[in-house]
Amino acid sequence: MPDEPFIRVRNLKHRFGSHEVLRGINLDIHRGETLVLLGGSGAGKSVLLKLLPGLLKPTSGTIHIEDTEISCLNERQLGSIRKKVGMMFQGGALFDSMSVGQNVAFPLREGGIRDENEITTRVDRALSIVRLNEQQNKMPADLSGGMRKRVALARAVVDRPACVLYDEPHAGLDPITADTIDHMIRDLQHNHGMTNVVVTHEMRSVFHIADRVLFLKDGQIAWEGSPAELQSTSDPELRAFISGDSGEAWPENPVTPAHR
Repeated sequence: MPDEPFIRVRNLKHRFGSHEVLRGINLDIHRGETLVLLGGSGAGKSVLLKLLPGLLKPTSGTIHIEDTEISCLNERQLGSIRKKVGMMFQGGALFDSMSVGQNVAFPLREGGIRDENEITTRVDRALSIVRLNEQQNKMPADLSGGMRKRVALARAVVDRPACVLYDEPHAGLDPITADTIDHMIRDLQHNHGMTNVVVTHEMRSVFHIADRVLFLKDGQIAWEGSPAELQSTSDPELRAFISGDSGEAWPENPVTPAHR
């Protein structure tokens, strides 16, 4: 990994009213890695994810994306930053009144691109990554849940960001469809050089995609390590959390990037 992280978070705190959600997060996210965030409900995972591209403003602390400190930027200034960091929202957040192609093109048009040939080329490229080129003219209501997630992923990568943030990309999916999403996350990392930050409760997916795992508890990082270290941890609270959320036996040979 390069010495200089792509995203650098220092003493990050966030509160809603009197409720402190994040209580001093220090975190480096390196170029080209897949980082998975685990934690119980209310641990602060999704809030942290939304703070990283400036969708929320922190109460205090700093977030650097490359050399730019973003927490002091206004919406116009954040535009160039958000071209570097795409986000796949939980549930997909597609526009029901737009076709698949129009949904994927939306960030390009919002970013001021008017060349229709360029838009078509970029949309085609993004849809090819998620293997949905033949679905451009369909409406979201005509798609399965898994296909909607793949369209959302295409929209997240259409502007060729350096990093993609995923909020529960496996939610509501059967294991086979979840595996398809995992394969695409790995493909974006290994074949397109993208950094991935994934919030998920699917332990099977954690062992398939993660280079590094963080466990958040009460708004702080309570544990950090590799998937292999997660498998062998003796921390009873962490093991109980994982067993309770996965409902599956722990894999004997977890699939990590080193094993691919």
